[in-house]
Amino acid sequence: MNKMLTHLNGYKREAVLAPLFKMLEATFDLFVPLVMADIVNVGIAAHDLHYILVRCGILLLLAMVGLACSLTAQYFAAKAAVGYSTALRHALFAHIQSLSFSEMDTLGTSTLITRMTSDVNQVQSGLNLFLRLFLRSPFVVFGAMVMAFTIDFQAALVFAGVIPVLCIIVFGIMLITMPMYRRVQASLDSVTSASRQNMTGVRVLRAFCKEDAEVASFEEKTEDMTRKQLSAGRISALMNPVTYVVIHLAVVLLVHVGALKVESGVLTQGLVIALYNYMSQILVELVKLANLIITVTKAIACGNRVQSIFEMETSMVD
Repeated sequence: MNKMLTHLNGYKREAVLAPLFKMLEATFDLFVPLVMADIVNVGIAAHDLHYILVRCGILLLLAMVGLACSLTAQYFAAKAAVGYSTALRHALFAHIQSLSFSEMDTLGTSTLITRMTSDVNQVQSGLNLFLRLFLRSPFVVFGAMVMAFTIDFQAALVFAGVIPVLCIIVFGIMLITMPMYRRVQASLDSVTSASRQNMTGVRVLRAFCKEDAEVASFEEKTEDMTRKQLSAGRISALMNPVTYVVIHLAVVLLVHVGALKVESGVLTQGLVIALYNYMSQILVELVKLANLIITVTKAIACGNRVQSIFEMETSMVD
């Protein structure tokens, strides 16, 4: 992968600024529940309309600054991802041109086409999401847990218990699906090869009346790819509902603990709302992280396939 990462050298600044602006946006998001707690504890409790309007203005300001940071991060991430994929595709094409006919016949034209188009596009999508969410999502998850500990230690233990469980679920599904997506891409090579052969040899197929046999062979290959794609998709699809179940069970426990704390006078209603908002932020970010991991898993599988082309040495001697 080192040879592939060298094509990101021209976009180091964008690759650094994109996650930094995303973390800045996440920092503003973490202050929102505290402002909401002040509105409930002070403004609504005292029926102070001026205080509520001032705090609403602060929320609006946080939203505007966060939006500006988000748009800036999106710009830098897109610029780095598209520029990297362009350089990678050019380098891959140049390397393929240096290969001899024997290596090309060994690899297959359909495989080379797939790796220059579908695989590189998947790497681009993975890098784009990686730059935008890789630092933001863990920062929000652990930042929300830290903010919860500043509010109440016992209530924050719910956060400390649920986050490791969610990490096990997310990374477990990633490890299971990564080899499955590799097999899906290999099946795509087979389908592309069959399509190319049928289109280039259509006259020969008609001359020997082989249309039905080729149609049956093509359908078999597409059905095999569909089965592999569905198998990987079913396991990947488990991530969102499982994380939702875990998070909502944690929310029920958090509300129960918070109600007992409010009844005993340890916490206020606004702080319980803040804890609930932090748990909701964790839910949203974990859903994003789940989608990120699915995309990055596909991108890693495709990146390994592209890297295998770069590792092939040409047998031609200049």
